[in-house]
This record gives sequence, C-alpha cells and structure tokens, in this order.
Amino acid sequence: MVFERTIKVIFQHCDPAGIVFYPRYFEMINQVTEEWFEQSLGTSFVEIHINQGDAVPTAKIETEFKKPSKLGDELLFTLQVLKLGRSSVHLEFTVTCADQLRLTSRSVIVYVKGEDKKPASWPQAIKKQMEFLLKEEGPS
Repeated sequence: MVFERTIKVIFQHCDPAGIVFYPRYFEMINQVTEEWFEQSLGTSFVEIHINQGDAVPTAKIETEFKKPSKLGDELLFTLQVLKLGRSSVHLEFTVTCADQLRLTSRSVIVYVKGEDKKPASWPQAIKKQMEFLLKEEGPS
C-alpha cells in the first residue's frame, strides 16, 4: 500500500522564474509525512511533539530532481515504507505531475523520546499501522 497526497504549487513555493525553489520540496515532503501520521497512523505531530514531548526528526534524506515544477502544477506525492526498524523508518517519496516524474526522495525518520531525545522504539500502535505500508520486495 501507499499513501498519496496532491499538493498544488502555489506562489510561495516558487522562485522569481516561477519554478519550485528546491528547498520547498523538502517542506512539501514534511507536510506529506505529517499528514501520513495523522491520516494513516492515527496520531499527529502535535500529539507526538507537543503533548508527549517526543519527536520524529529526519536523520537522512537523499533526493534526485528529475524535472522542474512550476506555478499551478498539481504534484502527486506517493509515500512508501521501504524498511521499518526498532526506532527508524525508511521512506520513499515519488513526485509526479500528469504522470511525469519530477523527483524521487528517500528519507529516514527516527522516533526519539523525552528531553534527551534518544532513539526509542516506535509506539506499538504506530508501528502496526506502518507495517501496512511496508513495501513488499519482489524478485530482482
């Protein structure tokens, strides 16, 4: 299974030439991640970060930009869980516009607990929901 979200490119995403300024993609990726937590995993960043005092920082991100996006484009973000660890999850994002690949990105986010923000096991309810999106590896 995958999680999908469409984001329309608006003026604030763009540079003066009207194309998406590349750091804005990282904001969009984070937005999709937050919405995935809320809509698919049954919790929100408000609950984790504010109410519980825990956090879900990005530990690593690698992105390949394939083609520019411009003002007005409707970007389809597809999130896939590649690997689920004790305290980390490896995510893959594919971004398309009208079936045209715009970028791919892989990130690792980590669950950290309390004031010291040391890695901790994912809460069982969250981990169980993540397993539904775990990509099945087929033959190579």
